[in-house]
Amino acid sequence: MPKEEVMLKEDERIDDLERNGYRIIQNPGRFCFGMDAVLLSGFARVKDGDVVLDLGTGTGIIPILLEAKTGASHLTGLEIQADSADMARRSVRLNGLEEKIDIVTGDIKEAGNQFGAASFDVITCNPPYMIGQHGLKNPADAKAIARHEILCTLQDVVSQAARLLKPGGGFFLVHRPFRLAEIMVVLQEYKLEPKRMQLVYPFVDKEPNMVLLEARRGGRPRMTVEKPLIVYRKPGEYMPEIYEIYGY
Repeated sequence: MPKEEVMLKEDERIDDLERNGYRIIQNPGRFCFGMDAVLLSGFARVKDGDVVLDLGTGTGIIPILLEAKTGASHLTGLEIQADSADMARRSVRLNGLEEKIDIVTGDIKEAGNQFGAASFDVITCNPPYMIGQHGLKNPADAKAIARHEILCTLQDVVSQAARLLKPGGGFFLVHRPFRLAEIMVVLQEYKLEPKRMQLVYPFVDKEPNMVLLEARRGGRPRMTVEKPLIVYRKPGEYMPEIYEIYGY
């Protein structure tokens, strides 16, 4: 569909994604996508014709990037916050992608009822990383909801992904290494077998601060650990692999 200009709301801006000429609407006061979403879009394996769901899509960044990078036949983003879902829909319209991407307002915990069992080939998720509400000033704040397990937990995400994936379908997750043991246990509890893992390091001499995971519904036990992904060569300068993922 032809791209069209859309109305911006107060404090919103349009950012260039440097991919296919695509742009995205963001509001810094609410939540802006981070490197974790971009790295997940590069890590996910989507075959031509796949039907894809992104759980907790926020601004719609992952479906838009996957549409640019893959041959997926259709992508859906599920987002519980109405304002974020509205922003994502307007970004989809801005890029003329209404026929390829749907943004649905809804709760991850009810996703299985909303879409039906075994209806997706690939599911992605960049979930809230932090447990509980310790230190939160306003748990209803959009940034807090995106970062803390306020409206959904890891178990909610994994259980619904397992229900929604077709047999052999792929679940792709970005999370924090400090929860890795818990993540593995929960994945296996719901018959999502971890198949591929990559740790992300900000610098070569620092500890990893992200982990990318692929699990398969009903997969056999055998996991590949990919070589580490280093983000920065030095402050302000990405490693070549990061430039490649961003598409620069």
